[in-house]
Parts: sequence; C-alpha cells; structure tokens
Amino acid sequence: MKRNWSAEQKIAIVLQGLKGDSAVTEVCRQHGITTALYYQWRDRFLEGGQSALAHKGNSSGKQQELQSKIRELERIIGRLTVQNEILKKTEELLGK
Repeated sequence: MKRNWSAEQKIAIVLQGLKGDSAVTEVCRQHGITTALYYQWRDRFLEGGQSALAHKGNSSGKQQELQSKIRELERIIGRLTVQNEILKKTEELLGK
C-alpha cells in the first residue's frame, strides 16, 4: 500500500535519522519506509537547506525590490489621493 507523507512528516523522519539516536534502518522500520526512500528524502532535504543558504544574499536583493515597489505604490496612492481631493473641491465649488 502506497502512503502519502506530508512534508512535515518527511522532515520529522529525516531529522530522526540524522540525529543518530537510532540506526537509519530502525527509523525506516518504525515508519514503514525503505531505506532507499529515506535517503531520497534526506538528500532532497539537505539540497534544500544548501540552496536556501546559498541564496541568502539574494533575499536582500528581493527585499530591496519589494521596498522599491512599495515606495512606488505609495507615490501612486498619494497622487490619486490629491486628485480625489481636487475633484471633491471642484464638485463643491460647482454645487453638485
């Protein structure tokens, strides 16, 4: 029977094996998985961590890009607010 494991479950199993308190074969037996599957999960887990750490510098660039977009949107909101106020004053002056 094939079982679908959530990401959280996979991480917990991989971490249990990495801790070394039990042999990987014992961890696999406890959870009913093959050692081959465990090592696939472990390798993906470690690659993901390596990738996240390697791209740490890029998050700063992404953050700056987002800050720039926020400033641009704030300027647009300010301009639209001024235009809206002008239209309200014009409407008041025309008596509508």
